Amino acid sequence: MAFGELLEQVGGMGRFQLIHTMLLTIPILFMASHNLLQNFTAAIPGHHCQVRLAPNGSDYPNITHPQGAAQLLRVSIPMDSKKRLEKCRRFTDAQWELLNASVTRVNETETEPCADGWFYDQTQFTSTIISEWDLVCDRLKLREMAQSIYMAGVLIGALVLGGLADRFGRRALTIWSFFQMAVTGTCAAFSPNYASYCFFRFLTGMALSGFGLSIACLIVEWIPTQHRTITIALTGLSYTLGQILLAGLAYAIRDWRWLQLAVSAPYLFFLLYSWWYVESARWLIQSGQANKAVGVLQKVARINKKQEAGARITTEVLLSSMEKELSSCKSSYTISDLVRTPSIRRIFFCLSMVWFSVSFSYYGLVMDLQNFGVSIYLIQVIFGAVDFPAKLIVTITMSYIGRRVSLTGFLLTAGTIIITNLFVPLEMQTLRTALAVIGKGCLSAAFNCVFLFTTELYPTPVRQTGLGFGSTMARVGGMVSPLTNVLGDYYPFLPPIVYGGLPIAAGMIACLLPETLNVPLPDTIEDVENRSKKTKKKNEEEIAQEKILLQRQDKVLFKETC
Repeated sequence: MAFGELLEQVGGMGRFQLIHTMLLTIPILFMASHNLLQNFTAAIPGHHCQVRLAPNGSDYPNITHPQGAAQLLRVSIPMDSKKRLEKCRRFTDAQWELLNASVTRVNETETEPCADGWFYDQTQFTSTIISEWDLVCDRLKLREMAQSIYMAGVLIGALVLGGLADRFGRRALTIWSFFQMAVTGTCAAFSPNYASYCFFRFLTGMALSGFGLSIACLIVEWIPTQHRTITIALTGLSYTLGQILLAGLAYAIRDWRWLQLAVSAPYLFFLLYSWWYVESARWLIQSGQANKAVGVLQKVARINKKQEAGARITTEVLLSSMEKELSSCKSSYTISDLVRTPSIRRIFFCLSMVWFSVSFSYYGLVMDLQNFGVSIYLIQVIFGAVDFPAKLIVTITMSYIGRRVSLTGFLLTAGTIIITNLFVPLEMQTLRTALAVIGKGCLSAAFNCVFLFTTELYPTPVRQTGLGFGSTMARVGGMVSPLTNVLGDYYPFLPPIVYGGLPIAAGMIACLLPETLNVPLPDTIEDVENRSKKTKKKNEEEIAQEKILLQRQDKVLFKETC
């Protein structure tokens, strides 16, 4: 626990912390762009089969005539149940009788698949991976597969890079992830085929997960306890701005390749200035690099204009002040340490459920924008803008009420709203959209809360590993989420129940987590266990005192009765 005192000694929340946090926060702008990118790069444009033209064109109406094109589609493409052009079939032969207004139906068996390809409406999207590689009709499932492959990359990145950051440092993994993000994201933009696109998107997902987790720890481990909530809130707002930025970029850039490049190239710039990042002194101390930790703390003191205070920090002083924490540290930690002791184990299982549930329902809402019946760009802006009030509210509640109550409240509210939407008639599209937006805002607030909560609950040696596994569970939720919509083909009411039921269950489980409001970051696993024992002992003492008080009241009542 002594590191908090050292941090105050070198300036607390000084100029270094402000600059460091700002430089780490800017890359988060484009995290949302990559997570939600396929809403636009894999958008499904209006399409129908290519019309089979007669060799000499003599059998068809004059298509230069104002009504010619419409007549050509009328006799070539059948209508679906909603009186719209069928997307996946065409008539085997031109059905001339349909030009007669009195004829509304022909033999539907006289149709065939789109043997000559498809015509795509380019009004809204100049090019998407759907139109470029014909991922429609029987191949439409490849669209969802591409997003699942990306999320699998994020999952693997959380598992692999999260552990590597605890071994090699937060700064090194952040820099590497920026490099990988820039290279693989750019390669995805120039992919010659679907397979290579999925491969590069997988590697991009790994990189995004790597720097996302490392940035979180680099920020939190340099921020004094009393400023952590507002700092994480501002970091979360950067992700929110990224959602709105994506809508603007997608509206301006209608070709998927250029849009992919536009959200990937900036990481080359982030890579150039990442040399300024400072490694976490907490991690350096715990990994046995006390000399480097002293140098880092003195550098921070100089930037914060606390040179004299920094000069007083030597290796001997550092080791002496952190003696208790260092004596209980192992040389290395693995994921098994997350389930080795009772308190950490309880935190691990509770947080895993919360991360999975929040992500599961969140991506169930935000990756289905084309089904809201309004402009995809507008709904993206609305879904992004709702995060501002949501994260403002969660910042206030986390600061004054606590993390546990805030997380529980937002999860329960989100789940209730999603289930409520099940009972709103389909005709009331505005109300259904409004409820979905509010539910998404609650889930975004829960994301913000669980992110901070996780970094505060886990001790320094396994903080990155714990955060990495939490992110892993979130990615599992994101991968499984689209599959839930398949249940709607059999029972339409099941997807909303599942999407709403899981956050409610997670909200109840969150009640089992310990509160961390105004509590210093734990530096060792023993700190967490001791804190839990103290809380348990305090609760037992309070219960004992209540029993004694009740017994005294019973005696008084008995005497008065006698």
